[in-house]
Amino acid sequence: MAPDRMRFAVLGPGGVGGLLAALLSRGGDHVVVLHDSTPREIHVESQRFGDFTAEVSTAPRLAEPVDAVLVTVKATHLDDALDRVPAAALGDALVIPFLNGIEHVEILRSVYPASSVVPATIRVETTKVAPGVIRHTSPFAIVDIGPRGEAIAGHLRATGLDVRIKDDENAMLWDKMAVLAPMALLTTHERASVGEVRDRRRQDLVALVREFASVAAAEGVAIDPDANLAFIEKAPETMETSMQRDQAAGRPIEIDALGGALLRRAAKAGIQVPVTKRLVEELLARPVSTSS
Repeated sequence: MAPDRMRFAVLGPGGVGGLLAALLSRGGDHVVVLHDSTPREIHVESQRFGDFTAEVSTAPRLAEPVDAVLVTVKATHLDDALDRVPAAALGDALVIPFLNGIEHVEILRSVYPASSVVPATIRVETTKVAPGVIRHTSPFAIVDIGPRGEAIAGHLRATGLDVRIKDDENAMLWDKMAVLAPMALLTTHERASVGEVRDRRRQDLVALVREFASVAAAEGVAIDPDANLAFIEKAPETMETSMQRDQAAGRPIEIDALGGALLRRAAKAGIQVPVTKRLVEELLARPVSTSS
């Protein structure tokens, strides 16, 4: 039986937000996208979900009751984006962040009631190729969500996404970061796909995966670096990370949310992470460029 219709607000109509908004709308839920100039139709191109167009509502700020706000902006835009969701307008809605990294949860819980913020992660490769046009380019689309998000999980699962409930939110966030961040740092630094960095930068890749696992362990999260390396080995050769694409387009990159967060936690734990430190420093020193 399909879950009852729910009302969602989506904050951040990029690749991830656009895909989630379109899937939920196609499934019968009411979706309002919080943005100034988002088209009321979202077209998705996906081998997994098919090519389809879904209608959404739009508004510059949250001004209607919803069951959940899906926060899908980049970490570089989070502070400004939260103006679109005033705490007074949230009501009983849950705030479900799908951002990369781990530090955004504390930021959101400083703005909204802590119990309303239910962390989640998504593993998917998407890009907004034009206003209202989302291309889903990976065969996988996996959502992990904390235990207070069961009702939301049911609606996401009904769209065809693979959805898992995770009891330990800190482990859930680290599980994604420990895989994503090494790939993001290397593909961005090398300006190359995952397959290319596996071949050309294997020593750095292995070191990065182990550095992230060691810092996670210091925070009480057990990460198997060999399993993460095996996962990266199976990633599509042509896969690109969003940070890599942002750099190529001359947009701000999530270097602080991924690399900077690791460095801060490593320093607090007294752990040396030389490869992460080198890549972060070199990426920060790199001039903004639209060259690939």
